[in-house]
Amino acid sequence: DVQLQASGGGLVQTGGFLRLSCVLPGFTFDDCSIGWFRQAPGMEREGVSCIASRDSSTKYADSVKGRFTISSDYAKNTVYLQMNSLKPEDTAVYYCAADVNRGAGNECVMPGEIYDYWGQGTLVTVSS
Repeated sequence: DVQLQASGGGLVQTGGFLRLSCVLPGFTFDDCSIGWFRQAPGMEREGVSCIASRDSSTKYADSVKGRFTISSDYAKNTVYLQMNSLKPEDTAVYYCAADVNRGAGNECVMPGEIYDYWGQGTLVTVSS
């Protein structure tokens, strides 16, 4: 079942920006991490960014550091990924996911295998 809803993808030129949203209806954020992952054609899924629910600590892949920003608004059951200075290599399907393992709210990590719930993904295409 698709429990997380990702949206905001689209077609943008190099140097442009997009904001992705992940909505988690009815979710409780007491102790969890929310991560953004992406999968480009012919490549395996990779972690992009994550945020921990208790202290709002974040992590970023080196390839997006300084360009992407993850944030949360738990009153709206939403996590965002602001993507600036987009490059063609950012082209991928972007997924959001929730890690509800004990202690996940204190520090987030990005191996996709540990995440428990996933959204359907949203396509981001960056033209040259």
